[in-house]
Amino acid sequence: MGRILTEKDIEPAVKGGSVYAAGGGGWADHGRMLGRAAVSIGKPELVSIEELDDNDWVATAAAIGAPASTTPWEMQGVDYIKAAQLLQDALGEKLSGLMVGQNGKSSTLNAWLPSAMLGTKVVDAVGDVRAHPTGDMGSIGMAGSPEQIIQTAVGGNRDENRYIELVVRGATAKVSPVLRTAADQSGGFIASCRNPLRASYVAKNAALGGISMALKLGEAIIAAEAGGGSKVIDAIVNTTGGTILAQGNVEAKDVVYTREAFDIGTITLGSGDKATKLHVMNEYMAVEDAGGTRLATFPDVITTLDAAGNPLSVGQVREGMFIFVLHVPKTIIPLASSVLDPTVYPPVEKAMGIEIAKYALDLGRRKSDRG
Repeated sequence: MGRILTEKDIEPAVKGGSVYAAGGGGWADHGRMLGRAAVSIGKPELVSIEELDDNDWVATAAAIGAPASTTPWEMQGVDYIKAAQLLQDALGEKLSGLMVGQNGKSSTLNAWLPSAMLGTKVVDAVGDVRAHPTGDMGSIGMAGSPEQIIQTAVGGNRDENRYIELVVRGATAKVSPVLRTAADQSGGFIASCRNPLRASYVAKNAALGGISMALKLGEAIIAAEAGGGSKVIDAIVNTTGGTILAQGNVEAKDVVYTREAFDIGTITLGSGDKATKLHVMNEYMAVEDAGGTRLATFPDVITTLDAAGNPLSVGQVREGMFIFVLHVPKTIIPLASSVLDPTVYPPVEKAMGIEIAKYALDLGRRKSDRG
């Protein structure tokens, strides 16, 4: 049976989502705002995909952009509702459920408010358990599809006349960059609703249970908080099944905001042969040791924590800070078909200048091939 999401679920969703945000994933206060608005205007209900009929329409509620504190972004709760309404109007049929493209500080809650308002279910499925830089990575296998798909975007800084409403149809790979441009024009961050798909397709292609994972992690974090930072970090490690891959002082941060609404660069912990380098594209995408050996790669969960166990977004990390790097290998989390789709990697590899696909797509097949 589904569970009605209430006030007491907001903080666990934000806190668990913040770990899976992997250095990105929006703003915690934005998530709280969405959660509070949702539970005050309705009763958003979290359901498993099995609770929907195979032919029911499920769309993805998402936020697009890399809202640095340097950009004039503005996004209101009503923008998420309007984006879902525009999609439903364009589809010409009722949406039964909304899922999200990824977990994150606010993205774990992206479907709550439009669902509370429109009466759709919040589907316990995500396009990716962790946050990622491109819409294609959370598109549950639609990135390379020639199928015409509907995507909408709503929002923007009203005072600067940046408010935009957009409905586009086309192949996902061609329309996703259009929405990213809209995010940049609107001020860096925009609400979207996209890729209406049948529930039967979502069941086979999404990362199922991703919202519950964030809630469970958030509940464990809250339960540990009275014990201090080391207890919180232990709770995060134990609940996710991950490890602390590295820890140390931030020696260098070299991250720049690009016109495509991406934050790209590197963060280095420690120095000399003890140095660890984190590769960033909005989120943490890879970790290397001082010799350049790859230690972790998307879709692994890679998250920076401070000594109190608070997840730090890339924007919050400063030179001189002491931080911990959490690593949860992809082998122990549900993976959606989009992160196993080779077509989603070339634009990211080109932007970052490093290899991702060969690590991301290696699921130990070669080991088992040898028997």
